Amino acid sequence: MRILVVEDNCDILANITEYLTDHNFSVVSAKDGLTGLHLATTQTFDAIILDIMLPGMDGNRICHHLRQDARLSTPIIMLTARDTLEDKLSGFNSGADDYLIKPFALVELLARIQAVVQRSRGLSQNFLHVGDLRYALDSYEVARAGKLIKLNPMCHKLLRVLMSESPKTVRREVIEREIWGDTVTSADNLRSHIHLLRQVIDKPFKKPLIHTVSGVGYRMAELD
Repeated sequence: MRILVVEDNCDILANITEYLTDHNFSVVSAKDGLTGLHLATTQTFDAIILDIMLPGMDGNRICHHLRQDARLSTPIIMLTARDTLEDKLSGFNSGADDYLIKPFALVELLARIQAVVQRSRGLSQNFLHVGDLRYALDSYEVARAGKLIKLNPMCHKLLRVLMSESPKTVRREVIEREIWGDTVTSADNLRSHIHLLRQVIDKPFKKPLIHTVSGVGYRMAELD
């Protein structure tokens, strides 16, 4: 995917650019509003990451211009240190698709980019993504880094629960209820299926996606 990042903080811009590039994104950047507006209206992007406080033209004005004048439908995620309800409403009213408060985790930014792009393509109900792992809900096809992965029916259910809630932690009892309903099952049963899932989802790859939260449950996320 091709992403435009408009951010005047050099450290934040460098961190975002490096992280997204490492995840196979093509990143174009701008450090002021006018340059960002020019790039957004003259080039094609899958998503735009737009800081609100920018020299030249602020993010809200840029977003409004892209939506109202340029008639651009590219997903826009606003970045800002402002966290009041009025600030958020201002961003959404200008046409933003999402709103991320600084400081933020880069893995959350990645997840939000994937979500807004999927929605814009009409894929939000058909695919789940966590890092380089993709789950096609219609065909039950699972692939990581482009490699197809075979799962048994129980692991399919478990993976879907974890990916649907990513990057949140899912409590053990919630997972058990989603998979086995009201049937009483032991904690060892869930641990066994988590182990099986890790063998095919994590073990063949460099970075684990399934994480144990001691005493609580499990979460699926791409961590730094």
